[in-house]
Amino acid sequence: MKKILPLFSYILHPIFISMYAALFYLFCKEDAFSNQEKYFVLFQILIITILVPVLFFLLLKSTGHVNSIMVHETSQRKIPLLLQCFLYILLVKRSIIITRYPELHFFFLGALFTSILALVATLFKLKPSLHVAAISGFTIFVIGLNIHLQMQNPYWPALLILLTGIVASSRMEMKAHTSREIILGLFIGVLPQILFIYLWL
Repeated sequence: MKKILPLFSYILHPIFISMYAALFYLFCKEDAFSNQEKYFVLFQILIITILVPVLFFLLLKSTGHVNSIMVHETSQRKIPLLLQCFLYILLVKRSIIITRYPELHFFFLGALFTSILALVATLFKLKPSLHVAAISGFTIFVIGLNIHLQMQNPYWPALLILLTGIVASSRMEMKAHTSREIILGLFIGVLPQILFIYLWL
């Protein structure tokens, strides 16, 4: 089990959570969108939340500003988090607009505030777990959609809650975070999503 746990830190890396959330959203509301629109949305999210950050990470690594995709050092988090904030703003302003994708719009707005809180934490030399923040925020989003769309499917929320625990255990097993940093990550991931969920639930 100890050998398997670290895999979840890569499979459920924060960089992929936006794509997972979009896929889940489009799957749940499949009748509301054409296949062409779904592909277009996913393509935008792929570029903005995965390809651009990966290219930016490679640039930062080549210049010595970061040394790992997990960004272990608190001081190395500021630039990637600033970029993340900018990209989320771009998404909610230009791509995932509130009139067309209200639930997903507020998910990304919550993710933006999570990134801002994580950025503020770095100013106080704190290192909340971004892995736990991302997966826990996604979990709240799935629970909210389950209620909003009256899916009456307890399996998805249960799976995401389980995965949140597994990711937290994975980060602890890899000695990437202390229990305090895991709890802080949980807090900054869950709080913005809960606050915004009342605007669309």
